[in-house]
Amino acid sequence: MILGAHLSVAGGLHRALERARRYGFGAVAIFVRSQLRWQAPPLERQAVRLFRRRRQELGIGPVLAHGSYLTNLAGAAAVRRKSIAAVADELDRCGRLGVDYYVLHPGSPGEAGPRVGIARVAGALNRLLASCRHRRVKVLLETTAGAGRQLGGRFEELAEILSRLERPGRFGVCLDTCHVFAAGYDLRSPAACRRTLERFDRIVGLERLLAVHLNDSATALGSRRDRHEHIGRGHIGSRGLAALLGEARLGELPMILETPKGTDEQGRDWDELNAEVVRRLRAGP
Repeated sequence: MILGAHLSVAGGLHRALERARRYGFGAVAIFVRSQLRWQAPPLERQAVRLFRRRRQELGIGPVLAHGSYLTNLAGAAAVRRKSIAAVADELDRCGRLGVDYYVLHPGSPGEAGPRVGIARVAGALNRLLASCRHRRVKVLLETTAGAGRQLGGRFEELAEILSRLERPGRFGVCLDTCHVFAAGYDLRSPAACRRTLERFDRIVGLERLLAVHLNDSATALGSRRDRHEHIGRGHIGSRGLAALLGEARLGELPMILETPKGTDEQGRDWDELNAEVVRRLRAGP
């Protein structure tokens, strides 16, 4: 396990690296542009140089970027065109920064249905990677809670998208523990974790799993509601997350905390507290 968290880039992209080092993280996740606006100012060369230099100085390992929450590669023509342009820009930024993984929600096809949505996502990704000049960054499809008509709540949907991609080596999966639990895949015990990972392996392939978003779930198994909770304080619980952290098959994957931010009643930072719990669970009894 290479522990990290999704951290703020306030003050500059390189600040997330410095925050990661203060927490003792070996990995970090960031947004490379605003996640809530279609337009973004250009990425300056000085910011790129500073980010790359600070990463080398601080020894931060895997860097992940999360795609904008606005993009929807499975959507109808108008939103899909805007999404393709936004993803192309984000992939270019990732390449310039030396980001390892770009994490993307598959999107929602609306009333068009999952078959049409899967074809749209695969077609858009093939188009995007064919024109992307940066070959280092890999695109990771994130598992989702499956709310509404959202793709990615079933492993079969991810497997079908991956099977249609023309450059399969450039793609993988990011498993979000809250999302898969809310989608109906149990993680509450060692046996449940084992069954879920075996099912993922049969359908998608564990060799495709390249990163994990580590969260507890504020809602029950199969709720289809995306509500992240602090480690050990939700419906998955410490026992299940400890089993996942101890899974040898996950090797040295980056595990990124996406737990709620802020401080507890005593003013202690939640990222620091969640990291402490993860390290304790990882160490075992």
